[in-house]
Amino acid sequence: MNTPEATPPQRLRTLPSRLANHAALTANRIVDHALAQGGVRRYHYALLATLEEFGPASQAALGRRTGIDRSDVVATVNDLAERHLLQRTPDPEDRRRNVITITAAGREQLAHLDRLLAAAQDDFLAPLTPADRRTLIGLLTRLADHHDNRHDGRNG
Repeated sequence: MNTPEATPPQRLRTLPSRLANHAALTANRIVDHALAQGGVRRYHYALLATLEEFGPASQAALGRRTGIDRSDVVATVNDLAERHLLQRTPDPEDRRRNVITITAAGREQLAHLDRLLAAAQDDFLAPLTPADRRTLIGLLTRLADHHDNRHDGRNG
């Protein structure tokens, strides 16, 4: 509950970067809780979703596509392989690397996680109308795309 002592100054309450950070922290907490109900963390979900959408990939390609550090990809792949949610096989073109493929059990787990995350998104966006949600997603996408393009050299 906000008390007068807990109310930040007006200039902080209206800084877009501060508001975005506060919303992101709240969203992260809600999403982490939802994923924990499925027995996973964000990296697990990211790898499963990437494999399901784009098909088999090397660990290096998974890291590039998800932005997850190589050592974290290896640890997450190991964990998911132990759970039989993905399969690791030697690449027929280069025996030094593995090809990672989502399994049927991995697809089932991903569908379950998608349902948990849909509920988490509804919880996070609860005060917004459907139109407001679409607007927010559009604005956040524009911001993310703009800054991704600036930082990867494609746009200035």
